Amino acid sequence: MATTQQATATGSRSASGLGFAALSAMSFGLSGALAKGLLDAGWTPGAAVAVRILVAAAVLVVPATLALRGRWGLLRPNAGLVLAYGLVAVAGCQLAYFNAVEHMQVGVALLIEYTAPVAVVGWLWLRHGQRPGRLTVVGGAVAAVGLVLVLDLVSGADLSALGVLWALGAMVGAATYFVLSAHEGNGLPPIVLAAAGLVLGAAALLVAGAVGVVPMHVSAARVTYAGTEVAWWVPVLGLGVVTAALAYVTGIAASRRLGSRLASFAALLEVLFALVFAWLLLDELPRGIQFVGGALVLAGVVVVKLGEREVAPAPPVEPLV
Repeated sequence: MATTQQATATGSRSASGLGFAALSAMSFGLSGALAKGLLDAGWTPGAAVAVRILVAAAVLVVPATLALRGRWGLLRPNAGLVLAYGLVAVAGCQLAYFNAVEHMQVGVALLIEYTAPVAVVGWLWLRHGQRPGRLTVVGGAVAAVGLVLVLDLVSGADLSALGVLWALGAMVGAATYFVLSAHEGNGLPPIVLAAAGLVLGAAALLVAGAVGVVPMHVSAARVTYAGTEVAWWVPVLGLGVVTAALAYVTGIAASRRLGSRLASFAALLEVLFALVFAWLLLDELPRGIQFVGGALVLAGVVVVKLGEREVAPAPPVEPLV
């Protein structure tokens, strides 16, 4: 009876984790289309990212404070975790990605960043002895092939050494996000970790803009999506509330239920949602080969999920710092 109840609880936790992962991927996937409208209206990438993180931080500060319930002492022992999350997983990842796309095609930069699941698997293997099973390897390979097709890279793309280095930095930031998000032993509610990280990330981006590392320029011009003009603050709110605040909180909740390995593979769904939103908001219709790639990504995630049964339970993931 106890075994049956435990299995049921595990299955329910896994199902909710996949639900959170899908919601997070959908939220993150909307960011590209919304940001594209702002960029076309005269915003710089750095300004769009900074405002996105600032709005998200403002949205989450109050509920995060309520979630702490006066337990401010939880922040002190987790200062290193929050610092790494805010500077590496939030600000560092965003800055590295936007620097990468300045030197190379967006699709190539995105592909390199989305090798993060491989980095997560390697980290868990080397740090915690969680050797990947055969299904995990097969699922990862299937998802990788699908991702290449989704990003339409079969025709070849220009490479830049500097761009590759920046994209690898974004990959490290993404992998760090999954590993740190999966750490449950710190006692911090997901919304608290997300809010604290976003506040630090926003501060880092503002400092980078102030010293000239990241160009910052905003515009009050109206923004166009699928032939419809909206005020500039509409996509700004969407970026901050949906693609950052909601995305980070649900992403942490997913990682804690699924573990960093499966959560990182499930996050590949973001690319599929990005294509859908680009189609709806920017009239960028995906090609047939991209739909095939999307099916392969989904198949790869399913296989990785099945492969979780081959991996023996490991101790809770520790923070990187």
